[in-house]
Amino acid sequence: MKVLVAVKRVVDYNVKVRVKSDNTGVDIANVKMSMNPFDEIAIEEAVRLKEKGVATEVIAVSCGVAQCQETLRTAMAIGADRAILVETVEELQPLAVAKLLKALVDKEQPGFIILGKQAIDDDCNQTGQMLAALADLPQATFASKVEVVDGKASVTREVDGGSETLVLSLPAVITTDLRLNEPRYVTLPNIMKAKKKQLDIFKPEDLGVDVAPRIKTLKVTEPPVRGAGVKVPDVATLVDKLKNEAKVI
Repeated sequence: MKVLVAVKRVVDYNVKVRVKSDNTGVDIANVKMSMNPFDEIAIEEAVRLKEKGVATEVIAVSCGVAQCQETLRTAMAIGADRAILVETVEELQPLAVAKLLKALVDKEQPGFIILGKQAIDDDCNQTGQMLAALADLPQATFASKVEVVDGKASVTREVDGGSETLVLSLPAVITTDLRLNEPRYVTLPNIMKAKKKQLDIFKPEDLGVDVAPRIKTLKVTEPPVRGAGVKVPDVATLVDKLKNEAKVI
């Protein structure tokens, strides 16, 4: 069984994000980029499925600029067997990515598709759901435990009231949550091996997909600066300030 895993190149989670001076977007010039943390979990889970003998091949996929090859090499260093880059300089929104992944699903015919539940840059949490709808496949989001037995996937997922377990027929789409696993440390020998692994490059037009943005960003601004706190001498003063100044009660 093939496992297809989508990975995204994002601003590293340790970097303080800054907005461009003209408010057209986030400044990524000379900024450290890395793999989306939820996608690291997705790759780790796919590799573990291969180590258990459930999967035979793990394919990492990324959509974006040429530098996404670095992200794919990291995925192969973690354990992916090969990689596919859909290269484009267009701004890719969740629907466009879902359409690209759908084209690759049709091409590769994987038994399992794993994505991170969301990217830490846009926080959309849409691509996995859109892909499942486009490909007409069963889905389970926010997975905290995955087991594959007898051609079915048992997925424990977190919900508002606790957790629930879904049983999906394969092929299926799942999106990973933080509690699913802890990604392994990438060693230097594996980084060197990843440089020799196969990496195929396509253009969106090669897959017959229109990636033109459907939504236009009008303005990006920094969040308002949080005001300093104040100390109050007693509860009566606190209640008075909450009622007359903050007007929250």
